[in-house]
Amino acid sequence: MIRATKVLGQHRWTQAAADTVVLDFDDRHRRRMAMTGTRGLEFLLDLENAVALRGGDALVLEDGRLIEVVAAAEPLIEIRGVDPLHLVRIAWHLGNRHLPTQIMPKGLRIRRDHVIEAMVRGLGARVIEIEAPFDPEGGAYAQASHDHAAHGHGHDHHHHDDHTHHHHHDEHCDHDHHHHDHSHAHDHK
Repeated sequence: MIRATKVLGQHRWTQAAADTVVLDFDDRHRRRMAMTGTRGLEFLLDLENAVALRGGDALVLEDGRLIEVVAAAEPLIEIRGVDPLHLVRIAWHLGNRHLPTQIMPKGLRIRRDHVIEAMVRGLGARVIEIEAPFDPEGGAYAQASHDHAAHGHGHDHHHHDDHTHHHHHDEHCDHDHHHHDHSHAHDHK
């Protein structure tokens, strides 16, 4: 199977694409994965490192042909606050739960989640169900911390918004875990 080993960012390519792949948020964060284009071209994505792909990027096949990446529409909710401060407060609650969140001019977008919908309604927000491509803040970083939360690793919550130090957490925060586990256990199931 032919491999795609490089990515060209949006607006960095001009030739016509040989095929198109429609990928949701999770599948836009893979290093190695068999893919099939909408016209039936099968290939293996085989990158050195997982890259956060965006709609409009192109994957470069070994023979030089391009595959255009299209971000699939997903069931999301858009959260609207009464004013910017209200929205910031809601964003803090979402960030504290390691939820991948897309920041829009008038609201916040997350994947549909009944528990979170109830929480943000309780905080006085409006919730609108939409179908749209999901492109959360931080891209692969948002996904990485979401995976950690899902697998039950403790985090040093004082630094959860400090992206640059994210990868060092496991080295330096072990001694903090017992302070946080009882209060944050519900985040890490």
